[in-house]
Amino acid sequence: MRNLGQVNLRRGRCSSAGNYYHITSVTQNRMTVFSSIGNARYLIKALQMSDKQGHTDTKTFCVMQDHFHWLFELKPGDLSQAVSRVKAGFSRVSGLKIWQDGFYDRGIRDDESLINVSRYIVANPLRAGLVDSVGDYSFWDSVWLE
Repeated sequence: MRNLGQVNLRRGRCSSAGNYYHITSVTQNRMTVFSSIGNARYLIKALQMSDKQGHTDTKTFCVMQDHFHWLFELKPGDLSQAVSRVKAGFSRVSGLKIWQDGFYDRGIRDDESLINVSRYIVANPLRAGLVDSVGDYSFWDSVWLE
């Protein structure tokens, strides 16, 4: 049964192909599932599969211990379906049912914001105190940042 609060949050929102979105999705009870290298890789493969299947064009992502950030261009389809496919893809490969219902989304309006959002996403491991340098964290990528 879906949480009515989540349904109401989505009411009135629409997604459009060609627009950019920053998604954050969290595990249930903040389980640190992605501290496992294998699980982090499964999630990254699910993001890559979304691109390969033509649902999204990923620009930046970062897999944290209990959540992930994902910046992408939505291709034809629905935003909720794109995120659900990634979550389901991870669960299917890993055998884990770990996702909190729903996700946070923010539409990105201009190129400058894309770069700023990418920097924010990539800096998450620094802010969390997991590493001293972004280069020391393995589970992120961006088309703009090295």
